Amino acid sequence: MHIGLIALSGFRIMNRDLLTLGATLPAFVRRGEVIASLPSLGLLTVAGLTPPGHEVTYLEVDDLAELTDLPIFDLVGLSALTARIDDAYALAARYRALGIPVVLGGLHATACPEEALEYVDIVVTHGAEQVWPHVVEDVARGDWRPLYHGAQRGVFTTYYAQPRFDLLQRPVARMTIQTSRGCPRACDFCGASRLLTARFAQKPVDYVLEEITAMQQAFPRAFIEWADDNTFLDPRWSTAFLTAITPLGLSWFAETDVSITDHPDVCDLLASAGCRFLLIGFESPDAQALHGIDPRNWKARQAPKMQRVIDKLQDRGIGVIATFILGLDTHTPDTFPQILDWVRASGVMQASYTVLTPFPGTPLAACLRREGRLLAQRYWEQCTLFDVTYRPARMTVEELEAGTAWLMAETFGTAATGARYRQMAYRRQAQRHDRLVRIQRVES
Repeated sequence: MHIGLIALSGFRIMNRDLLTLGATLPAFVRRGEVIASLPSLGLLTVAGLTPPGHEVTYLEVDDLAELTDLPIFDLVGLSALTARIDDAYALAARYRALGIPVVLGGLHATACPEEALEYVDIVVTHGAEQVWPHVVEDVARGDWRPLYHGAQRGVFTTYYAQPRFDLLQRPVARMTIQTSRGCPRACDFCGASRLLTARFAQKPVDYVLEEITAMQQAFPRAFIEWADDNTFLDPRWSTAFLTAITPLGLSWFAETDVSITDHPDVCDLLASAGCRFLLIGFESPDAQALHGIDPRNWKARQAPKMQRVIDKLQDRGIGVIATFILGLDTHTPDTFPQILDWVRASGVMQASYTVLTPFPGTPLAACLRREGRLLAQRYWEQCTLFDVTYRPARMTVEELEAGTAWLMAETFGTAATGARYRQMAYRRQAQRHDRLVRIQRVES
């Protein structure tokens, strides 16, 4: 069979104020463009799971209206974020009208399998590992089930397959590689850790090294983003991983949490291993706002460490991107200037803001639905992380939208962004100088 794996990339923010602001906020726009340009690692992994004897083509679609000449396949596999799931359904309808079976997987399909089955022939929940070869075999003989449940364990051992980076047919400046799946923090707004895997799983370092080699054969100069919820949870794995990649001369970015600075030895390895930035979900500088967002109030208890975490990492030349969620239940209109003041005083290299978003399948979505606070029962195209889909507890929808736009403008203006990056460059230069001095002392 000829299998087409089609990713619907990117999404469109619905908030008009933010769309208008985007033209004047280069840092905000630049990060959005980077995210939209990242390939679908999930579909490239599906390609790697495909049994021998089948031809696989990987495609990316940005604007569905521009897909006038529909590529013809024997089987189509689709992937889309919740914000673009209706485009996926529309594309599925076009293929099904030609008698071509369509498979849908990913987070949204896992959260809403009954809905998805109204639009596609087959739904794969959780990861594609374990079941994708069976789906292909069943379709090849014309006898398939509508629902397949993928593996939630053993995805990096029993059912592991290397992604097919070679299928990408365009230049790639940034590439994603996964080193882990899931996150034990279990924040109520996070879908990935709860939906795709039963528990946190870390990929063996040797497998990651093999994937780096395969990726570099296709894209030797690509900047790497580790596609994990929380890369550096395990200090033993982190030490082995960072030590192994240090000789490779990589440049990369990762997401982790504040616990990384509990392990100074790991922090000391980051810069020499190629780390340029770490994104850390602080969520709010106010510990009170964090109560209840995870089962053990872990993030609330860590809030007093935020400044120390920034200082420890940035003093080592690692830029911190501090992320904050707007619209938590304790937030009021006064929250926006408070967050801005904290960001400016902290000296953090960059801040990132998102609006609290109840993705389907999350405890947050279930809670807001029970409380009758969702603005619509079906709000998928607004799951962009920048659009308001619920009634905040202590301000109006309009106040949350206006406060978000104001905070974005104050943070991502050219002058403010440039000042933060210059300060980070100065720290990196000082850190390199200190390292050179230490080496010279040892050699003398």
